[in-house]
Amino acid sequence: MDTYTVKTLADRLQQQVGQVIVGKDHEIQLLLTALFASGHVLMEDVPGTGKTMLAKTLAAAMSCHFQRIQFTPDLLPSDLTGIHFFNQKESEFTFRAGPLFANIVLADEINRATPRTQSSLLECMEEQQISVDGETMKLDNPFMVIATQNPVDNQGTFPLPEAQMDRFMLKMSMGYPSAEEGIEILRRTSLSSQASKETTTDSNSSSVFEQVTREQIIEARQLCHAVTIHEDLLGYIVRLAEATRGHEEIALGASPRATQALLRAAQAYAAIQGRDYVLPDDIQTMASPVLAHRLVFKNRHHNDKHKAHLLIQSILDTEQVPTEANLESRVK
Repeated sequence: MDTYTVKTLADRLQQQVGQVIVGKDHEIQLLLTALFASGHVLMEDVPGTGKTMLAKTLAAAMSCHFQRIQFTPDLLPSDLTGIHFFNQKESEFTFRAGPLFANIVLADEINRATPRTQSSLLECMEEQQISVDGETMKLDNPFMVIATQNPVDNQGTFPLPEAQMDRFMLKMSMGYPSAEEGIEILRRTSLSSQASKETTTDSNSSSVFEQVTREQIIEARQLCHAVTIHEDLLGYIVRLAEATRGHEEIALGASPRATQALLRAAQAYAAIQGRDYVLPDDIQTMASPVLAHRLVFKNRHHNDKHKAHLLIQSILDTEQVPTEANLESRVK
């Protein structure tokens, strides 16, 4: 497998997911970028825009173990990781694995769980392992968390702390469909039979025919990590992060983990385009989805995503872009 094969694999997934999700090619591509970059995704938008459906459809397109967790205030960490229980038949303690033991985990409405439960995701998202009763267990490979949250309804919610936000490689929003896309959604709804409406997931999953194997995803990830990036572009990534740290409006800028995430995302995005080298455009395309949600403003009332995206764009406009790296990285 080479980067062209990665592009073919990504195109196939995009086409299959696009059979169910209408008019969200860019959002699907962002999700695939995080998948191939070994990252996790936070999807934030108002209810009914297709966040959960996008995650479930992507999982249906792959022959991977999928688990959905509906986060609620009474959810406990052990409900995610699993527990040791006494097996009377065997007269010994047996471990019952929780839903985190999967390849794709959908954390639906993650901000409705308590901080204690949210924190149980920290170890698994960073180190791909969990610790239960002093025992550390590795999670399956590949492993990806796709979390959703509603930014409007704040009652009964617990905002994700900075440490948790920093674990997500990128944050994305579905947005409202255009008029044409809205008509197409209604057309599909009107043409669907009453039986298919009763089990929406099954009907949508049946639209996805050829599944991508777990081994293909693992190999694609390895190839994405090996995509060439010029030394000047590494410096460009660091300068972008430093610009957020020294900004007068920012209390907490991009961390070293953020620069690593931007590097991996740019490499995966380049591979999805069929290239084995990173261009400045790849970094600029992924900068806002990767960096914006990590910024904390000094004035907490200004911690809105629109202002963060504008600030990242202003940094991109002012920072000098390496120009010779394009040609030199092709040669390496």
